[in-house]
Amino acid sequence: MNVFVIGSGGREHAICRKLAQSPKIGKIFCAPGNAGIASIAECVDIQIEDYDKLAKFAKENSMALTVVGPELPLCGGIVGIFKSKGLKIFGPSAKAAILEGSKIYAKQFMLRHEIPTASADFFENEKEALEYLRKIFDPSRGIVIKADGLAAGKGVTVAKSYDEAEDAVKACF
Repeated sequence: MNVFVIGSGGREHAICRKLAQSPKIGKIFCAPGNAGIASIAECVDIQIEDYDKLAKFAKENSMALTVVGPELPLCGGIVGIFKSKGLKIFGPSAKAAILEGSKIYAKQFMLRHEIPTASADFFENEKEALEYLRKIFDPSRGIVIKADGLAAGKGVTVAKSYDEAEDAVKACF
């Protein structure tokens, strides 16, 4: 069976590598892939935001399954698009992917459902966030600063100093 992997990072490389170990897998395609993935799968020049083109490729090449790595297409609704075209795809719906796509939504969800999580506050402007930071920053503990929204796994700063925390807050705004 042919499998289509969407993405170009380390996660997708690991997915392709594991898929390649299965005797049930025929050919692996990856869009857009990268140089490392190219040694395992055939890379296809389609961007991860071009859902219709990705679906067309999957259908035309008889993909038994598509696996999505990055959160951007998941939050963008690629799973629903593929399913509406009768294509099998592994990944959460856009509604479920919001847990990954919005740190605020995820934190509020955990609090609402009494899932253990660190305390948090949310700010819509830099001034309020910096005032809060000045009040609560403890250099012996540091602080975690997260920007809401998609950040491709890079939207978090674990600040050990006040200056580092202040820079992270400013970068969020």
